[in-house]
Amino acid sequence: MTVQIYRQLIHGNLSKFNEQSSDCFMAWSGDCIQLPDTGTHFGYVYSGQPILYRSVGLQEYKLHPGMYFSLPGGGWIDGKNSSGFLVSCPAFKGVFLIGGAVEPIGRLGYINGGTDNVLIPPIMLGDPCLNALYFPSDVDQTAHTHPSYRLIIVIEGGGECETPDGIISLEPGVTIFIPANSLHKFRTMKDKLTVVCFHPDSDTGFTHTDHPMLKRTIVSGMSASNLPEIQTKTFAQ
Repeated sequence: MTVQIYRQLIHGNLSKFNEQSSDCFMAWSGDCIQLPDTGTHFGYVYSGQPILYRSVGLQEYKLHPGMYFSLPGGGWIDGKNSSGFLVSCPAFKGVFLIGGAVEPIGRLGYINGGTDNVLIPPIMLGDPCLNALYFPSDVDQTAHTHPSYRLIIVIEGGGECETPDGIISLEPGVTIFIPANSLHKFRTMKDKLTVVCFHPDSDTGFTHTDHPMLKRTIVSGMSASNLPEIQTKTFAQ
């Protein structure tokens, strides 16, 4: 597959990434959108003040531009006078989370002057995550690939994305799907560039034997992470 570009968020724009993945991308723009009962939905609010409804307990949450969420199970978005995008992952059971707005600068170093914030972290090693990437002006990124797909929406500033097929101009509202192992790079000129990026997997995160509660439980001067004989076996990998 090649890089796919969505110049504007079109309501109900459903895109299945590839035959190997059941994940799909949907957008809303000024209307309601139904969220399937299966899996987990990761969303970002681009404009307006939509209401997120959660089927469990018929809960409702008013969102604002720059906010993001993770919704396991069904629900719907009342997107009147608003727009945003979401990724549905049918095979993943996440947690319910609402955050934001996206901060103006990243807390983690990335490459070539860029920084990163993990907006929705992986619950466990290998889980999906949602990130914000920040590029200052006059950045010419090193060309690179990722081992899994990336879905990116530009939320501020502008620049370019260069691939072997050509150069894609970037401005707020543009969404890009980058297939796994596709060579690409980002470039900025006078403007900075901020994007929100979904990763379907991760190689960082907690495990049943490596998490703060276990590691900071001390028995006779030794961390419980080093005492397999007392570790709970219910969820043993």
